[in-house]
Amino acid sequence: MMSLPSAIEQVGSSPVEDGEPESRARVSRLMARVFAENKLAVIGVFGVVLLFLFCFVGPLLYHTNQVQTDIPISNQGPSIAHFLGTDSAGFDILGRLMQGGQVTLLVGISVALLATSLGVIWGAAAGFVGGLLDTLMMRVVDSLLAIPSLFLLIFLDSIFRPTAPMLVVVIASLAWLVPARLVRAETLSLRSRPYVDSARGMGAGTARIILRHIIPNVFGTVMVNATFQVADAILTVAALSFLGMGIPPPGANWGGMLSDGVTYVFAGYWWQIFPAGVCIVGVVVAFNFIGDGLRDVFEVRLRRR
Repeated sequence: MMSLPSAIEQVGSSPVEDGEPESRARVSRLMARVFAENKLAVIGVFGVVLLFLFCFVGPLLYHTNQVQTDIPISNQGPSIAHFLGTDSAGFDILGRLMQGGQVTLLVGISVALLATSLGVIWGAAAGFVGGLLDTLMMRVVDSLLAIPSLFLLIFLDSIFRPTAPMLVVVIASLAWLVPARLVRAETLSLRSRPYVDSARGMGAGTARIILRHIIPNVFGTVMVNATFQVADAILTVAALSFLGMGIPPPGANWGGMLSDGVTYVFAGYWWQIFPAGVCIVGVVVAFNFIGDGLRDVFEVRLRRR
């Protein structure tokens, strides 16, 4: 079997032009092979798929009441009736994990999409235009980065009513800063490339060059960062919920479940702590594995170019 460096070299020396379908297909196959060779990345994808099935398909098969409390069965250990026991309000913990996972995953992915989109537009505009506009835009980013993020999130969360959409907006209001700096750095090196000069010479405007030539060429950096953004957002939701600033009952999320369970840590109610903690750690590690795999993939793509 041909080694990976040899395969990259062979693709890189191919006489087929970059834009032709055959070349693109060969690069795509090579990128898929690189990702598949990263076993941790494959495990991460498998883990994320399992968690999504657990959270969104599980409630269709395992029916529980997550609205009305049932105090007589509160704090019961795992049993046939309740596989992971019940919490202090009598809610089934397995069903609670499914419901809380829906909120946690949706908030994490929504934050990543919103923050990445804003960061890409901000960073690409600042890096491409340059000059005074670049200085002003990046000083805004630096000023916000100088403020402790958790302090600012707690401040914003105390002002607005904590709902899932509001958590997305509040967390994304700070999460876009990192992708903005990454995209701006990439744009500074891309704006002097020959294809950008050619686009200028053909009369393309600033907006068209940014949308058609700059942003597509920072896609690799953006994709890798987006996976880490999901993991960071999930941790942030868990932290805010642990501090009592998450979604109020009867809503649930894994951070809130962990916070409630810690109250009974000395009572030996381990089933109120470990399931939520394992889910949080599992999904964060899985998305980080995927991010590492995508980074390897896009490094190959850059070597191809």
